[in-house]
Amino acid sequence: MSHTAHIRSHRKPRRSASTIAMRTGVAGGVLSTLAVAGASGAAHAAEPVTQTLELPTLTADLAAQVAQSADVTQQAAASYQLQAERDAAAAKAAKQAKTDLAEAKKKAAEAKKKAEEAARKEAAERASRTAERTTLSASADTGSSTGTGTGSSTGTSTATGSAAAVVSFVQAQVGKAYVSGATGPSAYDCSGLVQAAFKQVGISLPRVSQAQSTAGTQVGLDNLQPGDILYWGGAGSAYHVGVYVGGGMFVGAQNSSTGVVEKPLSYDPPSGAVRVL
Repeated sequence: MSHTAHIRSHRKPRRSASTIAMRTGVAGGVLSTLAVAGASGAAHAAEPVTQTLELPTLTADLAAQVAQSADVTQQAAASYQLQAERDAAAAKAAKQAKTDLAEAKKKAAEAKKKAEEAARKEAAERASRTAERTTLSASADTGSSTGTGTGSSTGTSTATGSAAAVVSFVQAQVGKAYVSGATGPSAYDCSGLVQAAFKQVGISLPRVSQAQSTAGTQVGLDNLQPGDILYWGGAGSAYHVGVYVGGGMFVGAQNSSTGVVEKPLSYDPPSGAVRVL
Protein backbone atom coordinates (compact mmCIF):
# COMPACT_ATOMS: atom_id res chain seq x y z
CA MET A 1 0.00 0.00 0.00
CA SER A 2 1.17 3.46 -0.75
CA HIS A 3 2.18 5.65 2.12
CA THR A 4 -0.40 8.27 1.15
CA ALA A 5 -3.23 5.93 0.68
CA HIS A 6 -4.81 6.80 4.04
CA ILE A 7 -4.81 10.55 3.34
CA ARG A 8 -7.99 11.97 1.93
CA SER A 9 -7.62 13.30 -1.56
CA HIS A 10 -7.66 17.09 -2.02
CA ARG A 11 -9.09 16.87 -5.46
CA LYS A 12 -12.72 18.01 -5.94
CA PRO A 13 -15.10 15.28 -6.78
CA ARG A 14 -16.25 15.12 -10.30
CA ARG A 15 -19.77 16.37 -11.01
CA SER A 16 -22.07 14.06 -12.66
CA ALA A 17 -23.27 14.70 -16.17
CA SER A 18 -26.86 15.03 -15.04
CA THR A 19 -26.06 17.72 -12.54
CA ILE A 20 -24.11 19.65 -15.08
CA ALA A 21 -26.93 19.36 -17.58
CA MET A 22 -29.53 20.53 -15.05
CA ARG A 23 -27.54 23.55 -14.08
CA THR A 24 -26.91 24.35 -17.71
CA GLY A 25 -30.66 24.24 -18.38
CA VAL A 26 -31.49 26.50 -15.47
CA ALA A 27 -28.94 29.02 -16.52
CA GLY A 28 -30.25 28.92 -20.03
CA GLY A 29 -33.78 29.45 -18.83
CA VAL A 30 -32.77 32.43 -16.77
CA LEU A 31 -30.93 33.93 -19.63
CA SER A 32 -33.89 33.35 -21.93
CA THR A 33 -36.22 35.02 -19.44
CA LEU A 34 -33.93 38.00 -19.12
CA ALA A 35 -33.73 38.25 -22.88
CA VAL A 36 -37.48 38.17 -23.29
CA ALA A 37 -37.95 40.74 -20.52
CA GLY A 38 -35.38 42.99 -22.09
CA ALA A 39 -37.03 42.74 -25.45
CA SER A 40 -40.42 43.44 -23.98
CA GLY A 41 -39.09 46.45 -22.05
CA ALA A 42 -37.53 47.78 -25.17
CA ALA A 43 -40.76 47.36 -27.04
CA HIS A 44 -42.74 49.15 -24.39
CA ALA A 45 -40.22 51.94 -24.17
CA ALA A 46 -40.82 52.66 -27.78
CA GLU A 47 -44.64 53.09 -27.32
CA PRO A 48 -46.12 56.56 -26.29
CA VAL A 49 -47.55 56.91 -22.71
CA THR A 50 -51.29 57.55 -22.75
CA GLN A 51 -52.47 56.42 -19.28
CA THR A 52 -51.05 59.44 -17.38
CA LEU A 53 -53.88 61.68 -18.76
CA GLU A 54 -56.11 60.30 -15.99
CA LEU A 55 -54.22 62.19 -13.26
CA PRO A 56 -55.47 65.77 -13.98
CA THR A 57 -59.08 64.55 -14.04
CA LEU A 58 -58.74 62.87 -10.69
CA THR A 59 -57.06 65.96 -9.27
CA ALA A 60 -59.89 68.28 -10.49
CA ASP A 61 -62.55 66.00 -9.00
CA LEU A 62 -60.74 65.96 -5.68
CA ALA A 63 -60.45 69.75 -5.69
CA ALA A 64 -64.19 70.07 -6.40
CA GLN A 65 -64.98 67.73 -3.53
CA VAL A 66 -62.73 69.69 -1.19
CA ALA A 67 -64.37 72.98 -2.25
CA GLN A 68 -67.86 71.50 -1.76
CA SER A 69 -66.88 70.24 1.68
CA ALA A 70 -65.57 73.70 2.56
CA ASP A 71 -68.85 75.28 1.45
CA VAL A 72 -70.85 72.85 3.57
CA THR A 73 -68.63 73.59 6.56
CA GLN A 74 -69.01 77.35 6.05
CA GLN A 75 -72.79 77.04 5.74
CA ALA A 76 -72.93 74.99 8.92
CA ALA A 77 -70.83 77.59 10.73
CA ALA A 78 -73.10 80.38 9.48
CA SER A 79 -76.15 78.42 10.60
CA TYR A 80 -74.69 77.92 14.06
CA GLN A 81 -73.84 81.61 14.30
CA LEU A 82 -77.37 82.60 13.22
CA GLN A 83 -78.89 80.26 15.77
CA ALA A 84 -76.62 81.68 18.46
CA GLU A 85 -77.69 85.21 17.54
CA ARG A 86 -81.36 84.18 17.64
CA ASP A 87 -80.89 82.57 21.03
CA ALA A 88 -79.16 85.70 22.33
CA ALA A 89 -81.96 87.91 20.96
CA ALA A 90 -84.59 85.67 22.52
CA ALA A 91 -82.82 85.79 25.88
CA LYS A 92 -82.57 89.59 25.66
CA ALA A 93 -86.25 89.89 24.72
CA ALA A 94 -87.25 87.63 27.60
CA LYS A 95 -85.20 89.72 30.02
CA GLN A 96 -86.74 92.95 28.69
CA ALA A 97 -90.23 91.46 28.91
CA LYS A 98 -89.58 90.50 32.52
CA THR A 99 -88.40 94.04 33.28
CA ASP A 100 -91.42 95.57 31.52
CA LEU A 101 -93.79 93.28 33.42
CA ALA A 102 -92.25 94.27 36.73
CA GLU A 103 -92.53 97.96 35.81
CA ALA A 104 -96.16 97.50 34.72
CA LYS A 105 -97.00 95.78 38.01
CA LYS A 106 -95.32 98.60 39.93
CA LYS A 107 -97.27 101.25 38.03
CA ALA A 108 -100.50 99.31 38.48
CA ALA A 109 -99.89 99.11 42.22
CA GLU A 110 -99.20 102.86 42.36
CA ALA A 111 -102.31 103.63 40.34
CA LYS A 112 -104.41 101.40 42.59
CA LYS A 113 -103.02 103.13 45.66
CA LYS A 114 -103.80 106.57 44.22
CA ALA A 115 -107.31 105.47 43.25
CA GLU A 116 -107.94 104.20 46.77
CA GLU A 117 -106.66 107.45 48.27
CA ALA A 118 -108.84 109.47 45.89
CA ALA A 119 -111.85 107.31 46.77
CA ARG A 120 -111.26 107.82 50.49
CA LYS A 121 -110.89 111.55 49.99
CA GLU A 122 -114.03 111.72 47.88
CA ALA A 123 -115.95 109.74 50.50
CA ALA A 124 -114.79 112.12 53.23
CA GLU A 125 -115.75 115.18 51.17
CA ARG A 126 -119.12 113.63 50.35
CA ALA A 127 -119.79 113.00 54.02
CA SER A 128 -118.78 116.58 54.83
CA ARG A 129 -121.06 117.99 52.13
CA THR A 130 -123.94 115.86 53.39
CA ALA A 131 -123.47 117.19 56.91
CA GLU A 132 -123.27 120.78 55.68
CA ARG A 133 -126.34 120.24 53.50
CA THR A 134 -128.33 119.00 56.50
CA THR A 135 -127.27 121.97 58.61
CA LEU A 136 -127.97 124.44 55.80
CA SER A 137 -131.41 122.98 55.10
CA ALA A 138 -132.32 123.34 58.74
CA SER A 139 -131.07 126.93 58.78
CA ALA A 140 -132.94 127.81 55.60
CA ASP A 141 -136.17 126.35 56.93
CA THR A 142 -135.80 128.34 60.18
CA GLY A 143 -135.05 131.57 58.33
CA SER A 144 -138.02 131.14 56.01
CA SER A 145 -140.45 130.46 58.84
CA THR A 146 -139.31 133.42 60.97
CA GLY A 147 -138.78 135.88 58.14
CA THR A 148 -135.36 136.93 59.47
CA GLY A 149 -131.82 136.71 58.14
CA THR A 150 -132.54 135.28 54.70
CA GLY A 151 -135.60 137.22 53.54
CA SER A 152 -139.16 136.03 52.95
CA SER A 153 -140.20 132.56 51.86
CA THR A 154 -141.52 133.88 48.55
CA GLY A 155 -137.98 134.47 47.27
CA THR A 156 -138.49 138.21 46.93
CA SER A 157 -135.19 139.94 47.76
CA THR A 158 -135.09 142.45 50.59
CA ALA A 159 -131.72 143.80 49.40
CA THR A 160 -131.12 147.52 49.12
CA GLY A 161 -128.43 149.70 47.58
CA SER A 162 -125.50 147.92 45.95
CA ALA A 163 -126.71 144.48 47.07
CA ALA A 164 -130.02 145.09 45.30
CA ALA A 165 -128.19 146.04 42.10
CA VAL A 166 -126.10 142.85 42.25
CA VAL A 167 -129.17 140.69 42.88
CA SER A 168 -131.12 142.39 40.10
CA PHE A 169 -128.30 141.84 37.63
CA VAL A 170 -127.81 138.11 38.30
CA GLN A 171 -131.55 137.46 38.23
CA ALA A 172 -131.71 139.18 34.83
CA GLN A 173 -129.15 136.67 33.48
CA VAL A 174 -131.20 133.58 34.37
CA GLY A 175 -131.74 131.41 31.29
CA LYS A 176 -128.53 132.42 29.52
CA ALA A 177 -126.01 129.81 28.44
CA TYR A 178 -123.11 128.44 30.45
CA VAL A 179 -119.82 128.57 28.55
CA SER A 180 -116.51 127.87 30.25
CA GLY A 181 -114.42 131.05 30.33
CA ALA A 182 -117.32 133.31 29.29
CA THR A 183 -117.96 136.63 31.08
CA GLY A 184 -121.12 137.78 29.26
CA PRO A 185 -123.22 139.30 28.09
CA SER A 186 -124.84 136.32 26.29
CA ALA A 187 -123.09 133.51 28.21
CA TYR A 188 -121.20 133.04 31.47
CA ASP A 189 -119.32 130.59 33.57
CA CYS A 190 -119.83 130.68 37.34
CA SER A 191 -117.06 133.11 38.28
CA GLY A 192 -117.64 135.17 35.12
CA LEU A 193 -121.26 135.83 36.23
CA VAL A 194 -120.21 136.83 39.77
CA GLN A 195 -117.48 139.13 38.47
CA ALA A 196 -119.87 140.80 36.01
CA ALA A 197 -122.50 141.30 38.73
CA PHE A 198 -120.18 143.10 41.13
CA LYS A 199 -118.72 145.12 38.30
CA GLN A 200 -122.15 146.78 38.06
CA VAL A 201 -121.58 148.40 41.48
CA GLY A 202 -117.93 149.31 40.89
CA ILE A 203 -116.33 146.34 42.68
CA SER A 204 -113.54 144.55 40.84
CA LEU A 205 -113.37 140.90 41.79
CA PRO A 206 -110.76 138.28 40.83
CA ARG A 207 -111.61 136.26 37.74
CA VAL A 208 -111.61 132.72 39.15
CA SER A 209 -113.70 131.03 41.82
CA GLN A 210 -110.71 130.11 44.01
CA ALA A 211 -109.78 133.77 44.48
CA GLN A 212 -113.40 134.95 44.74
CA SER A 213 -113.99 132.57 47.68
CA THR A 214 -111.54 134.65 49.74
CA ALA A 215 -112.30 138.10 48.28
CA GLY A 216 -114.31 139.34 51.27
CA THR A 217 -115.19 138.46 54.86
CA GLN A 218 -116.17 134.89 55.60
CA VAL A 219 -119.76 134.61 56.89
CA GLY A 220 -121.72 131.68 58.25
CA LEU A 221 -124.34 130.00 56.08
CA ASP A 222 -126.88 130.68 58.83
CA ASN A 223 -126.25 134.44 58.56
CA LEU A 224 -126.53 135.07 54.82
CA GLN A 225 -127.59 138.38 53.29
CA PRO A 226 -128.58 139.14 49.68
CA GLY A 227 -125.48 139.86 47.62
CA ASP A 228 -123.21 137.47 49.51
CA ILE A 229 -120.95 135.29 47.35
CA LEU A 230 -121.53 131.56 47.86
CA TYR A 231 -118.78 129.05 47.12
CA TRP A 232 -118.50 125.30 46.82
CA GLY A 233 -115.31 123.54 47.95
CA GLY A 234 -112.73 125.01 50.31
CA ALA A 235 -112.04 128.69 50.84
CA GLY A 236 -109.19 129.45 48.46
CA SER A 237 -109.75 126.20 46.56
CA ALA A 238 -113.40 126.60 45.56
CA TYR A 239 -114.54 124.99 42.32
CA HIS A 240 -117.87 126.88 41.98
CA VAL A 241 -119.41 130.20 43.03
CA GLY A 242 -122.83 131.88 42.93
CA VAL A 243 -124.75 134.85 44.42
CA TYR A 244 -127.22 134.59 47.27
CA VAL A 245 -130.35 136.60 46.33
CA GLY A 246 -132.39 136.13 49.54
CA GLY A 247 -135.39 133.99 50.43
CA GLY A 248 -133.21 130.86 50.61
CA MET A 249 -132.39 131.20 46.87
CA PHE A 250 -129.22 131.67 44.86
CA VAL A 251 -128.35 132.42 41.23
CA GLY A 252 -125.45 130.73 39.52
CA ALA A 253 -124.12 129.64 36.15
CA GLN A 254 -124.24 125.96 37.00
CA ASN A 255 -123.16 123.98 33.95
CA SER A 256 -123.61 123.63 30.21
CA SER A 257 -126.81 121.62 30.67
CA THR A 258 -128.67 124.06 32.91
CA GLY A 259 -127.04 127.41 32.08
CA VAL A 260 -127.72 130.29 34.50
CA VAL A 261 -130.42 129.24 37.01
CA GLU A 262 -132.07 130.46 40.20
CA LYS A 263 -132.41 127.60 42.68
CA PRO A 264 -133.02 127.04 46.41
CA LEU A 265 -129.98 126.43 48.55
CA SER A 266 -131.12 122.84 49.10
CA TYR A 267 -130.67 122.21 45.36
CA ASP A 268 -126.90 122.36 45.76
CA PRO A 269 -125.88 123.43 49.29
CA PRO A 270 -122.72 125.61 49.25
CA SER A 271 -119.69 125.07 51.43
CA GLY A 272 -119.30 128.66 52.60
CA ALA A 273 -119.86 132.36 51.81
CA VAL A 274 -118.03 135.68 51.74
CA ARG A 275 -119.41 139.21 51.98
CA VAL A 276 -117.91 142.07 49.95
CA LEU A 277 -120.70 144.65 50.28
